[in-house]
Amino acid sequence: MRSVILAVSAIALAAPASAQAPNRGNTDLQTNCAGDALAFCAGIDPNSPQMDACFKKHMSRMSPNCRRAIDAYEKAGGK
Repeated sequence: MRSVILAVSAIALAAPASAQAPNRGNTDLQTNCAGDALAFCAGIDPNSPQMDACFKKHMSRMSPNCRRAIDAYEKAGGK
């Protein structure tokens, strides 16, 4: 499930400048999951285990596009 959180790297765009830059995920995850990350996990470092736990907790509420991006990323070998 850790790879699911790679999608939230786009959340850093809304985070303070002092926040750590995202280094996980791919463009599809960032595009399709940024809104979900902000809605469900705002304020959490996108590179942290806490973000992984947040996405796992809210997976059933994530948008269909985000879930598809996560599935595709995992099938392609993303972790």
